[in-house]
Amino acid sequence: MKAAVFRGPGRLAAEEWPAPRIGPGELLLRVRGCGLCGSDIAKIVAPGAPAPAVFGHELVGDVVERGPGVEGFAVGDRVVAAHHVPCDDCHYCRRGSPSMCPAFKASNLDPGGFAEYVRVPAPNVRHATFRVPDGVGDEAASFVEPLACCLRAVRRAGVETGDTAVVVGLGSIGCLIGQVLARAGARVIGVDADPARVGHAARVGLEARLPDPARALVAERSEGRGADLVVVTGGGSGVLPWAVETLRDGGAVHYFAGGPGDSLPLPLETLYHRELTVTATYSSSPADLAEAFRLVTTGAVVVDGLYTHRLPLERLAEAVELMRRREALKVYVTP
Repeated sequence: MKAAVFRGPGRLAAEEWPAPRIGPGELLLRVRGCGLCGSDIAKIVAPGAPAPAVFGHELVGDVVERGPGVEGFAVGDRVVAAHHVPCDDCHYCRRGSPSMCPAFKASNLDPGGFAEYVRVPAPNVRHATFRVPDGVGDEAASFVEPLACCLRAVRRAGVETGDTAVVVGLGSIGCLIGQVLARAGARVIGVDADPARVGHAARVGLEARLPDPARALVAERSEGRGADLVVVTGGGSGVLPWAVETLRDGGAVHYFAGGPGDSLPLPLETLYHRELTVTATYSSSPADLAEAFRLVTTGAVVVDGLYTHRLPLERLAEAVELMRRREALKVYVTP
């Protein structure tokens, strides 16, 4: 079968890749399309990522083969399937950290979604695969996995009704997190240095500003206290000083994604005297996936327009560069 194969830092090529074979409890999907995620890009450009590999995890596909023992799915079903599943029994799972579960980290699709066919392992079939109803488009359905990550981030950040929340970075994730925060009762202000992205966020219903006007608006909305929460979706550690200046005393910064910077430019005394909190999340859980699926399929979260480019597998390298140069908000890749 054809796949976009990672051959080393920045090197991608459409090549033949062994077609997966399924076993008991598993599904074989013919991929319809897969969203290009920032975490995929991070692996593609990282010097230490193992190669060869096929990435991609925000996929939609058709069931073309069903292994013995599979229940609830039939050949011909259109589904979304997530790549990681926790054991639900270890210390991490019991303490509400399913994405730190060893089974979660070891699980994956075979290969990734930038291929013609994908094998869905049995645990993923049971806990992380959902049949897409008629009337929901492929592109919309592909947002189930990233939206689930946003749901977990907002829950872990501890936002409360009436909080003033700032979202830094208005790519597709920032637009999703802003909507989730609003659903949680927060007063949301989006921030980006790119005027085009500020305008795009407004089209999905978010109040958004450039950095300086945003800080002034935060002060106005919070009666001078500052934001209760700042969620950083891009920019790495360099965003932290701006976030801290925008926070109220006792506020929190939540890092949704990684990024450049080996240390956080925040004096320990500032953290201590102002009682600031820094949190982060990595991925989601089956419960988050189920909630995200409901929100996407009922239209409760706006995803239309978050894909700005659509490219075939053969042009995955071009898709990566479009997103790295911020010329694309998000790219949908089809086989």
